[in-house]
Amino acid sequence: MKVTLNILLAVAVIVMGYICYGSIMDPIEFKKEREKREEAIIARLIDIRKAQIEYKNIHGEHAGSFDDLAKFLNEEKLPFLIKEGVLTDEQLESGMTEQEAVKKGLIKRDTFWVTAKDTLFGRDFSAEQLRMVPMAPKPVQFKMDTVTLTSGSGYVIKVFEAAVPYDDYLGDLDAQQVYNLKDKAEKLDRYAGLRVGSLTEINNNAGNWE
Repeated sequence: MKVTLNILLAVAVIVMGYICYGSIMDPIEFKKEREKREEAIIARLIDIRKAQIEYKNIHGEHAGSFDDLAKFLNEEKLPFLIKEGVLTDEQLESGMTEQEAVKKGLIKRDTFWVTAKDTLFGRDFSAEQLRMVPMAPKPVQFKMDTVTLTSGSGYVIKVFEAAVPYDDYLGDLDAQQVYNLKDKAEKLDRYAGLRVGSLTEINNNAGNWE
């Protein structure tokens, strides 16, 4: 009887230890996985911002959809400057400009027109994948939209927003941890997920992680 009791006590201790260990480690493992996913997502959101800024430079407004953004990246061309040679200290001190140096053949500056994708990201970049949330448990796209806002001083400014909520990229992880994140965001009046730009405020295309 005593041996059986000791065995039961030992098992109970092991179970309690496992439970305690799990309660300590689960938040840590959740945080590690969340940070890994968010690192990839933030990099993608930065790419979206980069593409949208260039689209607006050309068209005067942001792309209203990822189809428009992908078409811009794949089909429209931007100037790409090839530089050969730089002005020497002596030339700079003499007041020589780059334009003068080019005319004299001292340096070369050639402009080529290449697709926006190649200019901004390189040939291997996939414009079609820009819309997809990386490392999400199932295929899901960023939510993106554009609006026109008026600043406090009366300036009309076109803005965009690309975002993904916690549920879309953390939904397969611990439900309580995800709930805690959403609850905290709600109490702080913040977006419950990752977002670049904003449809409600003029924030210079900032990301909410910055």
